[in-house]
Amino acid sequence: MVNFNGSLVSNTESKLTLENRGYKYGDALFETLKVVNGKIFFWEDHYFRLMASMRILRMDIPMNFTMEFLEAEILKTVEANNLIDSSARVRLNIDRGEGGKYLPSEDAEINFNIVTEFHDNPFYTIAADTTYIVDLYKDYFMAPGLLSGVKSNNKAIQVIGSIYAKENDFDNCLILNTNKSVIEALNGNLFLVKGDKIKTPPLEDGCLKGVMRKQVLEILSKDVNLFVEEASISPFELQKADELFVTNVIKGIVPITRYRKKSYGNEFAQKVVTKLNAKLRLTS
Repeated sequence: MVNFNGSLVSNTESKLTLENRGYKYGDALFETLKVVNGKIFFWEDHYFRLMASMRILRMDIPMNFTMEFLEAEILKTVEANNLIDSSARVRLNIDRGEGGKYLPSEDAEINFNIVTEFHDNPFYTIAADTTYIVDLYKDYFMAPGLLSGVKSNNKAIQVIGSIYAKENDFDNCLILNTNKSVIEALNGNLFLVKGDKIKTPPLEDGCLKGVMRKQVLEILSKDVNLFVEEASISPFELQKADELFVTNVIKGIVPITRYRKKSYGNEFAQKVVTKLNAKLRLTS
């Protein structure tokens, strides 16, 4: 079952029209959520990121788009798909409706739809023997700036980058901005560990304002023995790092095991995962 503007319908009944602006122009936003046993992980952070993104794209936010309303609609959809007592991956999509060319018509109304699927791991784990090989994706570059960090439906670089990774037997690729700084992975934020120094690219470089990125930064900020900074990362720093890892809400923390000729461990990432799961238990 799919939730379309509050109505639960079957997949076959939920088709968007050819005039939908999300389809025609990518005039849409989305949030990917992890829901476990009826609890949306980090829902408040997702919600405020969504509202901020709608304002950046100058979308008129409907009066009923409260945090409580959207949460209830998400859980209603999860329950309708018999996933309320398990783990689910949920996509909440917001589009600007229909009408207009590049300039939306004045009567275009905001739509939302929610789709769910089963997810097999309720908590975050790192398998000790898993390999995760990455390389740089250099065919196209992201423009630095906050607009690049909006989670919109315009994901051409991520799509063709993922195809490139598959064709070259990589598990993921790292994206560069037009200043040739490494800003993120195709599907998550990047963290670099070198001794007691932890770096992640700043939002101004064009990386996604990731919800899991925020959680990890909050966890790291509580350790007085670490020096944590949001600073640009050059490709040359990657091979000098002790660890590299990717973060997103669905998988949590994914350690990179190899970049070109350099191999990495995951000892630090394992410690962060332990603290992350402890944080979730405390807030559940």
